[in-house]
Amino acid sequence: MTHKLNVPNLSAAAWPEEGLTRVPYFLYDDPAVYALEQERIFRGRSWNYVALAAEVPAAGDFARSYVGDTPVIVARDKDGDVQVFVNRCPHRGAQLCQSWSGNAKAFTCPYHQWTFDLKGRLRGVPLRKGVNGLGGMPADFDPARHGLQRLAVTVRGGVVFASFADDVPGFAEYLGPSNLAYFDRVFDGRGLRVLGKQRQRISANWKHVIENIRDPYHATLLHTFFVTFRLWRADQDYAMKLDATGGNAVQFIQKVDRGPTEATRETTSRHADVRLADPRVVEAVPEFADGKSGAMQTIWPNLIVQQTLNSLATRHAVPHGPGEFELHWTFFGYEDDPPEMVERRLRHANLYGPAGLVSADDSEVLNVVQLGATKGPAGRAVVELGGAGTADAEGMVNETMIRGFYKHYRQIMGI
Repeated sequence: MTHKLNVPNLSAAAWPEEGLTRVPYFLYDDPAVYALEQERIFRGRSWNYVALAAEVPAAGDFARSYVGDTPVIVARDKDGDVQVFVNRCPHRGAQLCQSWSGNAKAFTCPYHQWTFDLKGRLRGVPLRKGVNGLGGMPADFDPARHGLQRLAVTVRGGVVFASFADDVPGFAEYLGPSNLAYFDRVFDGRGLRVLGKQRQRISANWKHVIENIRDPYHATLLHTFFVTFRLWRADQDYAMKLDATGGNAVQFIQKVDRGPTEATRETTSRHADVRLADPRVVEAVPEFADGKSGAMQTIWPNLIVQQTLNSLATRHAVPHGPGEFELHWTFFGYEDDPPEMVERRLRHANLYGPAGLVSADDSEVLNVVQLGATKGPAGRAVVELGGAGTADAEGMVNETMIRGFYKHYRQIMGI
């Protein structure tokens, strides 16, 4: 298979004739593809996750984040509104904010001390009139035209999304009815409490981690901990729902202990003789009315919302070039959680993060996939489990959600 590397419009690029059951490997290391993703996906008509509102609870609170690979600042202004603007001084392009979080009355550029208020408006230019009548800005310089670049913002259930586009659909329309219901299931209007944050850098393309979450097939094979302690197995009750575009999807599971089955006998990662020194790591209490023990939602383009047992978290995949991304984890609970629930959530958080009992497997295997997919002759992935469709489905031996992602990806990218 061949494709054109040097065209800004990739509509002429070759996608395998089998369609969505094949994913060409050039998507993972082609700089032209990466550049177009930044333009059409992250700076296009997308709602991009940037933070939880609980990270900026008071006026002047701020947190650094990203939209695609563009650094942004999330700030709470004096009116109580959340603002998002590009982390770049419009004077000479210096990165304005260096701290990951904090509280500030204004943002001042470290280079020439241009100062901006919490709405991103330019409020101060040192030596604007020059010195002794020499130099300075022209008389017609208008500070109102030189504020920080602001993004459109929407907040739902305490989650902050931003967009470079001014014509993005409303968030409910953007997510679709079935996926909105599962988003609201976790973000139900209760105040959120941030329990901790972690970051890790992985040598792989950002799309690999989105595929990974949309790939239930691997969970029952790769993750020894999941299978051994009956948290996520192919013989349990499982289903997935996709929105009309395929870009948003949710999967959910009900933990059922059926003992050894045909599925577990085929699974070499299960260790029947292993026991936990502290079984509380997998002991949970029912929390949601539907009784689901786990739910993973991917929101276009690069947000993962996680519920496993009583662990709740967002995962934000931040691209840093075709072959590298950061995964930003934010673990949270609710403001009204009693102390024993906070302790339980923190204990369950040991499953995840860079050194998690489960997710450490993913960090390593994503690098292995990147190495294999991008070296050697051009190739493509086979994505045929469960057929060729992108409709709602049941059962873990299924790659429907990956096909759904690329259905939307192809439409947005014009490939």
